[in-house]
Amino acid sequence: MASSGNGKIVHEEQSGAPTRSRRIAARSQARVSGLQFITAIPQNVRQGSGCYVGTRTLVVALRRLGIGVEMVRPKIHLPVFTVTRVLFNEGLRWRDLSAEATIGIDADGYSIAGKRNSPAHIACIKGVLGDAVRFESGLTRASMAFHSGLEAKNARRADLVITISRYCAERIDELYGVRDAVVVPEVIDLNAWRDLFHSISAGPDGDKFTVLSVCRFYPRKRLDILLRAAAQLRETIPQLEIRIVGDGPGYKRLRGLCTELRLERMVHWLGDLPLARLAEEYRRAHVFCLPSVQEGFGIVFLEAMVAGKPIVAVRAGAVPEVVKSGILVEPESDEALADGILRLYRDPGLCNSLAAAGCRDVEQFDAHRIAPLFLSDVAKVAPEVTAGSGTCEPTQNRISAKAFSQER
Repeated sequence: MASSGNGKIVHEEQSGAPTRSRRIAARSQARVSGLQFITAIPQNVRQGSGCYVGTRTLVVALRRLGIGVEMVRPKIHLPVFTVTRVLFNEGLRWRDLSAEATIGIDADGYSIAGKRNSPAHIACIKGVLGDAVRFESGLTRASMAFHSGLEAKNARRADLVITISRYCAERIDELYGVRDAVVVPEVIDLNAWRDLFHSISAGPDGDKFTVLSVCRFYPRKRLDILLRAAAQLRETIPQLEIRIVGDGPGYKRLRGLCTELRLERMVHWLGDLPLARLAEEYRRAHVFCLPSVQEGFGIVFLEAMVAGKPIVAVRAGAVPEVVKSGILVEPESDEALADGILRLYRDPGLCNSLAAAGCRDVEQFDAHRIAPLFLSDVAKVAPEVTAGSGTCEPTQNRISAKAFSQER
């Protein structure tokens, strides 16, 4: 086992693989500027979740910088995602990838990472599967464990690993043995979200106190803790309303708990919503709450900040890195979560100050700030890639609310 030039650990499975300098020297003289993003993740929020949202926003921002970006995705989608991903990745071995660099999202790209005469390969880890698997069970756990093995290969073989939080970088080091992953936070298109929110006239209902949560229904999101906290608050906040956007494998279990706690009138299950409707839900809420105990980042927190909503979350995962101005409570405690919500209910001034601070904090994650950082790190292993070097012309850093809503 030896250290590579960028500080990553090169494992024994790489022995005999060409070095980065040898691969550059052996590449074809035919130069194609730009990046190829490799991802098997479904291109929608319902199946692709935050990974899709973050990737899509970054790609749009890079194109605005003049970088040519091609999305390399499966052409055939089978009923089982694992089969789709493996067939797609194995097929990459015979595909001509001639960009300046390939960006493999999570596990994707493992089959070409370190390949002779190939472009520089960057593993972009959006959320460490090896960390998330511990919260799952049954077939979901088995599937996630398999995918985490592919993700580990992608990280170990890559010329560079970019991830979205210090928390993820630490887990990649601990679980995959890859040191010094570069941290580039997730991105949000502030202009597009602000335009979308400004187009919505309705705001919070003064006769209710609305708490919004948005997520996929996985055990690690701990929506059960939110439901138990709501049960504790039913007498203290009689006008409390919980609105939950999303869906997932835990739906039936959560609905059963909701019935058991007699919360049917208080809790509204909204399912997956189009972007315009999601924006309306952010606007009508008083507070945003997600008690997840395992977040690689949490794009929904950024969305809540742009909407000007105070946040109640737990002190776990990457949440403290993202939510600098919010109420963070101990994880796994419905009493602590209830106290955090109650605190905001009783103190409108605190709500306003946290909301204003969040609006300021989210500025650092704007796409036009993060995309150049991502690009500068890619240039460490693919110096040919620079802003304006692609086939796309730089465009204004703005997109209409209507176009943004339709794209997503």
